[in-house]
Amino acid sequence: MLIGAELVAKVLELGDTPKADIVRTCGYVSTTKKGSERLNYTDFYLALLAAKGIALTDGEDNEVRELSYTTKVQASGSVTVGRAYTSQIQLKPGDGLQIKVGEGDLQLVPITAPAEPVAVSELENTPAPEVVEPLEQPVEP
Repeated sequence: MLIGAELVAKVLELGDTPKADIVRTCGYVSTTKKGSERLNYTDFYLALLAAKGIALTDGEDNEVRELSYTTKVQASGSVTVGRAYTSQIQLKPGDGLQIKVGEGDLQLVPITAPAEPVAVSELENTPAPEVVEPLEQPVEP
């Protein structure tokens, strides 16, 4: 199921393709109990609107969940970055990330993508991180 920039790019790529085929190609399909295909137009259009930065309400004056770009540090010290965020910068399972430590922030830099960092917090004039050369491993006789 495509979301974010990947969804918008696919919709633009498909252009004049029938709507049912666009929804199917973007992965907004489920299977009914009887085994037939169901196209999930509502989910597709909500994801497309969210990708374009438009938030809707659910009719009960409650905001539809939108990406907040906040997370919590786990007890193990780990930080989880969800699929909704990684897909916005086209990261796939197995892609590498370089973590750069700045003054009060972390920057996640996709190794397989352009070198522009994806800032966790927006700090200006953060000095470039120091490059540390790897230690040479001793050659065993």
